[in-house]
Amino acid sequence: MGRRQHEISAEGSHCLQALIYGISTSPHTNPGAAAPAEPLTHPGRPRSRSPPRCWARSNPYQTDLLRDGVRRYLQLPADQTVLILHAKVAQKSYGNEKRFFCPPPCVYLTGPGWKLKQEQIKARDLGEAGSRVCGYMGLDSMGSSLTETQKLSFEEQPDSKGFSCAKALYISDADKRKHFRLVLKLFFSNGQEIGTFHSKLIKVISKPSQKKQSLKNTDLCISSGSKVSLFNRLRSQTISTRYLSVEGGAFIASARQWAAFTLHLADEHCARSEFPLREGYIRYGSVVQLICTATGVTLPPLIIRKVTKQCAMLDVDEPISQLHKCAFQLHGSDRMYLCLSTEKVIQFQASPCPKEANRELLNDGSCWTIIGTETVEYTFSESLACAREPASPVPLITALQLTGGGDVAMLEVQGEYFHAHLKVWFGDVEAETMYRSPKSLVCVVPDVSAFGSDWRWLRYPITVPLLLIRDDGLIYSSSFTFTYTPEQSFLPGQPVLSDVPQDSDKLLDSIHQEFTRTNFHLFMQS
Repeated sequence: MGRRQHEISAEGSHCLQALIYGISTSPHTNPGAAAPAEPLTHPGRPRSRSPPRCWARSNPYQTDLLRDGVRRYLQLPADQTVLILHAKVAQKSYGNEKRFFCPPPCVYLTGPGWKLKQEQIKARDLGEAGSRVCGYMGLDSMGSSLTETQKLSFEEQPDSKGFSCAKALYISDADKRKHFRLVLKLFFSNGQEIGTFHSKLIKVISKPSQKKQSLKNTDLCISSGSKVSLFNRLRSQTISTRYLSVEGGAFIASARQWAAFTLHLADEHCARSEFPLREGYIRYGSVVQLICTATGVTLPPLIIRKVTKQCAMLDVDEPISQLHKCAFQLHGSDRMYLCLSTEKVIQFQASPCPKEANRELLNDGSCWTIIGTETVEYTFSESLACAREPASPVPLITALQLTGGGDVAMLEVQGEYFHAHLKVWFGDVEAETMYRSPKSLVCVVPDVSAFGSDWRWLRYPITVPLLLIRDDGLIYSSSFTFTYTPEQSFLPGQPVLSDVPQDSDKLLDSIHQEFTRTNFHLFMQS
């Protein structure tokens, strides 16, 4: 096959396989990723290559020092994660009436790296006053003046997460944009800047749509598998707003924190204990399941109903829209609905409407407002770095594309916020990296021999995490891994030779040549 190149892609951009080299890539947090192909015969010889001058690589001394640090990091990751939760849409304010974003944007600080960094600041500054995390949040058009943003004060929760929310953010009618982003600026109280982080795009609406939604315009529709938040507002008073949340494994109605729930369509024709999930847009009258994204706690199967004038409409099947009023009837029950009572979540039995058989009378606590939500996560580690620059922009990997064959395999890393000072690492091995654009990095896949001296005779896959490391040693972890798959397979019960013949290289080369000659077209077809 020589240096002939080919491109192989599997289902989805997150699971790619190069069968001839026995290489696969996948996000290690995705349990549904496709399994690697059966091991195929390939000796995995070290590849000799002379990379073009545009490829960047650290000097050997710096690489050795960094590699020792990366090994320590992989054994005990000291990550710092910034998690931003916010709604997908925001109502515009009019005149003096300020419509604060609901639910309010929330920020969580997680990971052991925060404690480690704070201890370093305390030891250096001889005190705790300079180690507190502070922040400001505002809209991306507000400029640099801190008076135009909301100050965030972080409190430590029982699970050691730092938490804060911006309750007083709004967008005025003077702002004519249809979309905007939130901007979060974080720093330590000694003045050291941590970084600037952005939310995902938020759509601006004037008010909830009262029209029947059409699936031709899906901007405001809610699809199965998307994340939503539910809140209840008694007598339309902002101060009485309660959010559906989870605490201690139980569902509660919280005035302070809200949870994001994955909303799934379920197949109501199956047995009650199964309820397989379906794709599509959520419509009123559908059986759905609500799963807390943070804890995995799940509510029983529910029928989602449209609410009009505090009545559940039993005959409406139109698509659900953002900020609609809805109710959740327990599937298979006699008019029992999900309801809040102060901070408890209970069941409420509705009454039949005396005048209209297709309606049921609800109380205030059974009427919920539904809104789509987004989550954006930034993870970095300063455990190896004496970073004087902020951690932002934090690169985000979204997809991988494997190309090449013969002597060289290339991996394109696709995502956002890339820059020329980043290098791709395969575990503790640095790859020759080329910066192409803020959305693309290309690297040469390191040979499997870089991961151990006994690479030639391994009979199991080698999986390593993919990292991005800045020039100053700042580490950006990802949810992706890279797998080297051994291609020499043996029949069950066939003994493995203990003595390797002296001409083993020639033997393995001939096996590889014959294998690629006979199977190349099969790979290209598959």
